[in-house]
Amino acid sequence: MSDNLLGLYYSKLTKSLLHLEYSYNKALSLDTNPKNLAEEQLEAWDAYASRFARSSDIFLSKFIKAYIKKDDPAFDGSFRDTLHRAEKLQLINNSEEWYTIREMRNVVVHEYSDDDLSNFFKQLLKYTPQVLELRKKLANAAE
Repeated sequence: MSDNLLGLYYSKLTKSLLHLEYSYNKALSLDTNPKNLAEEQLEAWDAYASRFARSSDIFLSKFIKAYIKKDDPAFDGSFRDTLHRAEKLQLINNSEEWYTIREMRNVVVHEYSDDDLSNFFKQLLKYTPQVLELRKKLANAAE
C-alpha cells in the first residue's frame, strides 16, 4: 500500500472523527432509555451510532490495514491478528477493547429491544472517547 493511500484513509478518518465528536457531544445530554426519547432524540442517537460505526470502520478496516501493510507488506492475518499487530505497533492500546468496538459497529444494523438499545447507547458513550483519541494518536502515524 502506498503512503498516499494511508494519507487518504487518515484524511477520511479525521473528517469522520470530527462528525462523531459533534454527535457524541450532542448525545451526552440525551437519555439512554429509548422509552423516554422523542423522535428527534432517537434520530440523534441514530446519527451518532452511524458516525461511530463509520469512524471505527474506516480505522479498523482501512487505516490499520494500510499501516500494517506499509510496515510489513507480506502481512495477511485475521482480524484479531491485525488488532494484535496494531497493538504491537502502538496504534491501539488494547486489542480486546477494539474488538468490542468492531462488534458494536456490527450492532448498528440490527433491531433490538428497548433494554438492549439502552445498553448499546451506554456502550457508545463509553467507547467513543477511545475512538476520538485517534485524532491525537495517529497524527504522526500517517506521516
